[in-house]
Amino acid sequence: MILFKYGGHAISEGQGIDPVLNLIAEQIKAGNKIVIVHGGGPAINRELEIHGVKSEMIGGLRKTTPEVFEIVQRTLCGEVQRKLVNQLIALGIDAVGMTAGDGNLTRGKIAKPELGLVGEVDSTNPKFLIALMELGITPVISPVSITSDGQAVNMNADIVAGAVGGALNAESVLFSTDVAGIYRNWPDKDSLIASISVNELAEISKTFEGGMIPKAESAINAIKSGAKKAQIFDGREASQVELALQGKSGTLVLP
Repeated sequence: MILFKYGGHAISEGQGIDPVLNLIAEQIKAGNKIVIVHGGGPAINRELEIHGVKSEMIGGLRKTTPEVFEIVQRTLCGEVQRKLVNQLIALGIDAVGMTAGDGNLTRGKIAKPELGLVGEVDSTNPKFLIALMELGITPVISPVSITSDGQAVNMNADIVAGAVGGALNAESVLFSTDVAGIYRNWPDKDSLIASISVNELAEISKTFEGGMIPKAESAINAIKSGAKKAQIFDGREASQVELALQGKSGTLVLP
């Protein structure tokens, strides 16, 4: 079973079927079970700009006021998710869209008060996902969860992917993003790491900044919570996604 984190920067803005979804559909038709967790940063940024709502990023996470959250939830659970699900259905895949809070998949808690309605994973329960996959259904998950007292929260998609992939004991958690992988000396592109142990990544990630922080944390968490391996790669080109599905692209993180 593969957990595929579909980065918002990697989701095609064009019309027609995304070539990456073609690759995923081929894998599913070949008998592989795939769970998709998607992001949507660029689409959210566009909607925030259209509505004149300001937002800032802190440590790779979006500060989420109630006004920002309204747009985040509508964009992730509506526009972005429906685009992916509709295209998978067109490719002959029995896909269903859901949030990270549905079916008790995750429960969140407020990460840091200064970030507003940003959640971190408090618990995971993959039984609902497993039941869906046993029925031949491919889940497409948006990173919006809910706290135990009913407060909806914005979750980082990398963090959701790592937590869910670990809970499912995934063979591989693939993090499709907008960079080639993990850089030992970010942003020096010549320092790209081909393979690294989870412990070494935990050590060097202390120096990371911005969006690389949740990516490294998520890969570490995925393995420590049960996944066999994780891979971080540039998902903007279908050729790189094809290589990643073969374990040949980006940075491979191993136990």
